[in-house]
Amino acid sequence: MGEGSVRQALIPPEAAKPTPATRLHAWWRDEVAAQSSRWRLWAPVAFGGGAAIYFGLRVEPPLWPLLTLTLATVVAWLWVRRRGVARVWTWSLLIAACLTGGLAAAKIRTETVAAPIAPALSRPVFIEAWVVDVDSPGQRGARVVIAPVRIRGLAPDQTPVRLRATVRGQPPRPGEAIRLFAILNPPPAPASPGAYDFGRNAFFQGMGGVAFALGETRRTELSPPPWRLRLTMAVNGARYALAQRIVARLGQRNGGIAAAMTTSHETWISQRDLDLMRDSGLAHILSVSGLHMAIVGGFVFFVVRLGVAAWPWLALRVSGKKIAATAGLAALAVYLVVSGAPPPAERAAITAAIAFLAILLDRQAVTMHGLAVAAFVVLALQPEAVVTPGFQMSFAATAALVALVEAWPKRTREISVPWPVAAVQRFGGWLTAAVTASLVAGLATGPFAMQHFNRTAMYGLLANLGTAPVADFILMPALALGAALEPLGLGAPFLTVAGWGVEVMLRIGGWAAGLPGAVRTIASAPDYVLPIAFLGVLFICLWRGRLRWLGAPFAAAVLLWPRPAPPDLWIGDGGTNAAFRRAHQAVVVRPGVREFAVDLWSRRRGLEMADRPQDGWTCKRFSCLPDTPVSGPVALWWGKRSPDADQMETLCRSAPIVSVRAAVPALPPACEGRLVLDGVDYARGGAVELWQEGQGWRAVWTIQVRGRRPWTRQPDPDVSDSAA
Repeated sequence: MGEGSVRQALIPPEAAKPTPATRLHAWWRDEVAAQSSRWRLWAPVAFGGGAAIYFGLRVEPPLWPLLTLTLATVVAWLWVRRRGVARVWTWSLLIAACLTGGLAAAKIRTETVAAPIAPALSRPVFIEAWVVDVDSPGQRGARVVIAPVRIRGLAPDQTPVRLRATVRGQPPRPGEAIRLFAILNPPPAPASPGAYDFGRNAFFQGMGGVAFALGETRRTELSPPPWRLRLTMAVNGARYALAQRIVARLGQRNGGIAAAMTTSHETWISQRDLDLMRDSGLAHILSVSGLHMAIVGGFVFFVVRLGVAAWPWLALRVSGKKIAATAGLAALAVYLVVSGAPPPAERAAITAAIAFLAILLDRQAVTMHGLAVAAFVVLALQPEAVVTPGFQMSFAATAALVALVEAWPKRTREISVPWPVAAVQRFGGWLTAAVTASLVAGLATGPFAMQHFNRTAMYGLLANLGTAPVADFILMPALALGAALEPLGLGAPFLTVAGWGVEVMLRIGGWAAGLPGAVRTIASAPDYVLPIAFLGVLFICLWRGRLRWLGAPFAAAVLLWPRPAPPDLWIGDGGTNAAFRRAHQAVVVRPGVREFAVDLWSRRRGLEMADRPQDGWTCKRFSCLPDTPVSGPVALWWGKRSPDADQMETLCRSAPIVSVRAAVPALPPACEGRLVLDGVDYARGGAVELWQEGQGWRAVWTIQVRGRRPWTRQPDPDVSDSAA
């Protein structure tokens, strides 16, 4: 065979080269093949999507159609799976089964936790109750969680299981029997249409209402409570006593933050320090959640494993890794009890526990499949978590970090390197990993922070990088040891070290919060945009291959989506306060009244709060009227009694919109052509937003967005802020 023949055999002819279409098909086939073990990761996403659909409904669905639909899809999935049908059909039916299962699980959860909700009573009532726990203080004073035994005017089957009560003076301790003369109300409604629903959150926590004490809290004698309530009060009493000892050791400022990180009691944290932590992006440290569980569980795991390795006799006979994982599980359980088991801590404990269980079962601890199992367990137990900011941010950040671990390049270990060089290399590697992890977690949680809290800490990355070494290696381990030893009187040295860590954290937070432009307010996007962003983040994390970056523009939807024009006017539920838009400001008609609700609404719409000017308005005991149409568009009457005919005529002559808290029996001729909203409207619809369109006004009420659900009883606006 000649040389030409050999060359012709080795080099394929030009026509045999793959075409662009062939190469694209091969690339797509490789992309899909890389997902062979990833398709099942979308099952908890579909389950959570079904739960989210349930909570987005405007009317309560019956249970039996949801159960029937779930059973049908599950049976269909099992049938096609056994018959070996193409994977696309198996996967599609699995997703459908999880979607319908999420719907049914959310409905079952609602039926399970349903309990009496307090009515909005027109007169104060006497309440006799057990103090279950001390809650975080509200705008009007200290708050406690109580278990009512008797409420005058309510039958036993109408009495809520739990109430959140605002009390005067120092809060009573858990386990005390008290008597209150208080205003009783349902849990607060959203501050504006589409805003966060505090009533729904209270419903699933078993909180049937709020009470505002009008006098001093008095002790009383009650029959012994059930054993479960006694146990709960005993545990909460021990938690509160521990928090008091921590504060006594470290002082109110440092000790208050340390107590919040340990027992979830925020009683001693000042509003100034809360604002500092929020503006610096460090507020997540105060809430016992994934970070705290990971640090405490990881610290115990490391110490126990190191201890086993340091004892050669024991190390040769047991698995140090499994012993450490068991100790980590025990530490999580203890910390969960000490923290009071708030919902974020429960979700974090489940996620961390599954990681430790994976170690006990000889599986890899940190994997996307482990996170999927954790998400499934959490959503099966608490389907309502899917609409809470804590769950969304926690699992988005964790999924992003696990995806980062999967993609992180493996560093080649050198055989022999001088220790100074190795130390510098390891520090550089740790710094790179810390910066990257903080950046990735921040990007993953950014859409949810923008949508729910409407504020972005511009220097949060710097603040978290500065506090991470202190919190991870000094503050939390010392606090865990100090809290564990304090009941024995041996916690002082460790708590002192923890106090130093808190001081460093506050200094870093104060520096970051004091920088120019530290906080930026961002208006919320339309409600349907956040699910788009969530799916975009999940697609980036769950898909393997370069195609994952198709999710980037969807993940940024909350930032990029055009905002609709903000309302021209907002009136709170009950008509007790109002704010109107002027340029980029929300001008508050009654400064200092219901500030929490006004602040939530203004931030949600991307507006800066501003007090109503003194000039141009005539304000009396029960009313506030603009002198001219230029001064403002609304005349406000907040008296509980309806204005008489002359007062009503004056209100209508002063503004195009008249808001009256009481029901108005008849309108004078001067009100013709005016939009008059009265107590009947607010009792039916809650808060309202209004847009001026031509010569008329378009109104959107809270009830239109919230719907008629088991948790949507309207409260009296006088005590709504204290409840939130």
